Amino acid sequence: MLFIDLLQSIADGLLFGATYSLIGIGFTLVFGVMHKINMAYAAASVAGAYAGLTLLKLAGLPPLLVIIMACLAGAVFGLLTYVLCFWLIPLSHPLATLMSTVGMLLLIDEIVVHLTAGMPVNYPTVMGGMVSLGSFLLRGDLMFIFTIAVLAMAALMYLIYRTRLGLATRAVSQQPVAAQLCGMRLGQVNALTFTISGALGGIAGSLIGSAVGLLSPLLIAPLTVKGLIVTVIGGLGSIPGAIIAGLLVGAAENVFQFVRGVTERDIYVMLLLFVFLVFRPGGILGADPGRN
Repeated sequence: MLFIDLLQSIADGLLFGATYSLIGIGFTLVFGVMHKINMAYAAASVAGAYAGLTLLKLAGLPPLLVIIMACLAGAVFGLLTYVLCFWLIPLSHPLATLMSTVGMLLLIDEIVVHLTAGMPVNYPTVMGGMVSLGSFLLRGDLMFIFTIAVLAMAALMYLIYRTRLGLATRAVSQQPVAAQLCGMRLGQVNALTFTISGALGGIAGSLIGSAVGLLSPLLIAPLTVKGLIVTVIGGLGSIPGAIIAGLLVGAAENVFQFVRGVTERDIYVMLLLFVFLVFRPGGILGADPGRN
């Protein structure tokens, strides 16, 4: 039974880790295109989930559409973050843009706390039930979350590698000056990148709310930390690396919780990050910077 419980923890962690992959992809997209960190990304993702739930209730729509509403709300928050924290601030001052996103993170956090009085809000669980394979069980809600996350990742990969927008995004990421000479508008590409990443964040926030059964302002800080950990472990700027790292962190987190308990879980996740920084500083699929 101990082996079954351990296997159960790994499976649940892998399924839930797909949400960490989406959060990591959001950080990676912005860093890959603009070479800057958007610290407000996870906060905007949670805010998108809140806004999606509010829109759902106001329109009287079925709970299944909460993910679509959160996706749209997240896209709006992503674009708003770009306008306030990057478009209005000179990009030649990297510390200014970084601190502006930290300020946006705190602002979103305070707004969510104020509007909800700091209390958790019930979030609809789109799909429940269990799939039994003998003594091994798979949660229906986690399988649904994993499926939606995989579909979102597949759509993103198609957008990046099979469309003109994806071509422009990769060109701006690699050679921004040459991209401008070819007629590409950096501001437009950057705004679309933030919009797409925000949409993914809204999906991730809604999936996390659906898995947990509620949304809370307390989710913002751990999701920000986990998103940065996934980004670093996967390799800065590597979307496939972020996908793999998200699944790895999700599985490792659940195993640590099973072995050492929930109070020590995050400690060992941080140690996992430390191991990668020491032995693989470039991340799983990132370029190894080497050592002097």
